[in-house]
Amino acid sequence: MNEACFICPRRCGVSRTHDHLGVCGQGPLPVVARAAPHFGEEPCISGSRGSGTVFFSGCALRCKFCQNIPLRDNLAGVPVDVPRLRRIFLSLRDQGVHNLNLVTASHFTPAVAEALTGFDPGIPVAWNSSAYESVSSLRMLRGLVRIYMPDMKFAIPSLSIRYAHAPDYPAVATEAIQEMFRQVGPPVFDEDGMLLSGVLIRHLVLPGQLENTRCVIDWVADAFPPGSVLFSLMSQYTPCSPPADLPELSRPLSREEYEDCLHYLSVSSLSQTYVQELSSAGPDAIPAFDLTGVLP
Repeated sequence: MNEACFICPRRCGVSRTHDHLGVCGQGPLPVVARAAPHFGEEPCISGSRGSGTVFFSGCALRCKFCQNIPLRDNLAGVPVDVPRLRRIFLSLRDQGVHNLNLVTASHFTPAVAEALTGFDPGIPVAWNSSAYESVSSLRMLRGLVRIYMPDMKFAIPSLSIRYAHAPDYPAVATEAIQEMFRQVGPPVFDEDGMLLSGVLIRHLVLPGQLENTRCVIDWVADAFPPGSVLFSLMSQYTPCSPPADLPELSRPLSREEYEDCLHYLSVSSLSQTYVQELSSAGPDAIPAFDLTGVLP
């Protein structure tokens, strides 16, 4: 990548090289930290054989409550070229996974699109992202990605400023998710209930921020016809070295908080939903970014 980079909404304009990194903390080649079957996704993604999850390092959003700190802070992973990335995809497919699940690859969109172009893995490709993406970047994935799994983090700008220094997050994410829906449409399942195509919007409930969750649910319910998108309400927030100036992030979600959000979801118009057990929180749910499946 020799040109100034405007892939993500940060639009840093850096000519990404080995010595000149973008705001995402990455150079030109995709950096992968783990590629392995994963069973912690929603049932329509993990199924019985797992989701072929590829974790990319770096991030343009860099949320202060991030649980994948080695990825956010560029402490894990090795660069891979496009041919190697294809081989990683094929290796996962050959392990029998239900899909390829590309996690936080937005800052590598051109390279990933190149890897997928003219390449048929025989299973759906899922794009698992923060939703902080430009529409022009997402259009590189049209026809290549069949499942979009955006995490709608914030509906309140003051919160996205406080937690991610991204005042434009709500506007950017809503536009991005609508583009995802334009590309793949309503959900399609196979005979076993596995998702073949569609949009699965996820939202992580943060401690003390229930109004944000209510606003996210309201936006999804208002933006899409009933049944046209899937929605997942997540309770897995785990405090991982939160900054001292954000004391509210130093505790997990309480049962009362999550039950409040569950009730709000239950009376909304969202009909195809997933929820987590509160016990899903904890460090055991965080994968080891130890280059499993990455090195030849």
